Amino acid sequence: MALSTDPLEDLRTSILPNKEQLIQARIQIGNLDVPPPLRWFIWIGGAAKCLVPFAGQCSLGQTFQGAQVTDLLPTAMLSTVQMVTAALILAILFGIATGILSAIRENSGFDITFTVISLFLYSLPSFLAATMLKSFVAIGYNNFLASPEVPIWLSIVIGLVLALIIQAVVGGEMRRRLITTASAFVVSAGLLIYMSATDWFAQPAIGPVGIIVLSLGIAAAVAAILAGIYNRRGLITAGIVAVIGIASYFAVQPLLDVSTIGTIAILAIAALVVGALVGFLVGGDDRGQNIRIGILVAFFIGFLIIIDRLMQSFPGYMFDMNGRPIATVGSSTPGYDPGNMWRSALDTFFHLLLPTVSLLTISFAGYTRYARAGMIEVLGQDYVRTARAKGMPERVVVVRHAFRNVLIPITTLVATDLGALLGGAIITEYIFGIPGMGALFQNSLGRGDVYPVMGYFLVIAFMAILFNFLADLSYAALDPRVRVR
Repeated sequence: MALSTDPLEDLRTSILPNKEQLIQARIQIGNLDVPPPLRWFIWIGGAAKCLVPFAGQCSLGQTFQGAQVTDLLPTAMLSTVQMVTAALILAILFGIATGILSAIRENSGFDITFTVISLFLYSLPSFLAATMLKSFVAIGYNNFLASPEVPIWLSIVIGLVLALIIQAVVGGEMRRRLITTASAFVVSAGLLIYMSATDWFAQPAIGPVGIIVLSLGIAAAVAAILAGIYNRRGLITAGIVAVIGIASYFAVQPLLDVSTIGTIAILAIAALVVGALVGFLVGGDDRGQNIRIGILVAFFIGFLIIIDRLMQSFPGYMFDMNGRPIATVGSSTPGYDPGNMWRSALDTFFHLLLPTVSLLTISFAGYTRYARAGMIEVLGQDYVRTARAKGMPERVVVVRHAFRNVLIPITTLVATDLGALLGGAIITEYIFGIPGMGALFQNSLGRGDVYPVMGYFLVIAFMAILFNFLADLSYAALDPRVRVR
């Protein structure tokens, strides 16, 4: 990089009266009068001090503007982590779930449809996805909020599409598919019509009724997936945690109005402890399974309560943003300080929404393909056929036997992706104006500013080693044949 760029080019062509002084200052800051190999030894000498307790002597060099690289990296890292964390988590969850469903419904309409969609998304250039999101989602939805009403015909079309997707996931005989299609269509289309009639899009909320219904639905779904619909102890555990969660919703509303990040963290820990305790007390012979049920139900209900509180703050935030809440540039609104944790969280959320979706569309496709291929391979193994021959329910075969083995290769993929994403999605950060790791690398590279680029590579190298090491350790938890001694 030092040999292929001219870091003084902009100053040489400058018409500033103090041009020579600026050139000399930049030469001194960047050690530009030292040959590149020797300059590297100067840099590595300062970087080595970061590994030993020399207080205040750790140095990764300075930028041409005189800023310490060690001061820039944490800020850039935070912006990148905020952007990629949600994208990676959602890509893993949705990608693995979709891939497993595709494998279970191999060669069905659902499988073929999502295979085509995932291949399309995998081939979609990131800059094109980001530009389309800015045009059709941000600008389009902001315009929609000026008069938030969904026509009845569009509600019917959306309801029909969702119904067809849901019946493909559920599968079964034709009669079952028809019942599922009709039920899903009535619920989804009716819900859209209700939301449009009640101005829900401008004043969203889950509300007490929604919390009760969704909490009970979460409890039933978690118990059915992990323990089976006929497992009495699993259903009792999920039901008790759901009732506690519903009661907590009404009890913590005054506290949430004056809460801080610390308060939310304490409440979250308390919820998980209560869920685990209920599972332990009700669990009987299978306490481990019931503890997992209690923890998951508590987590999802707590997440619902947080989402409901954020929704309650949306009208005030939209007023602050002049009716256009979805941002297209930056990671936060400059100078915006509402003095309210929830509005500040909404500001961060809506600034990072489009970059997150842009990264999600690409990562989702990869995880879907890996999960599908892995599940198809695992379902053909001898031990799976043996489990089926013994009469085990399909839920047990998939969740307890096959799913765990599918996670082994995906763990390696997650470790690689996480290390790469923390390096910054350069194109995405550039399009959305986010000052993350990718933007730091790109801007420094264009100026010929070597030291920030070196700091960038140092962080990426560390992250690549760290997450691959964590992946190796996680194999011991997933594969009983692997042990850590």
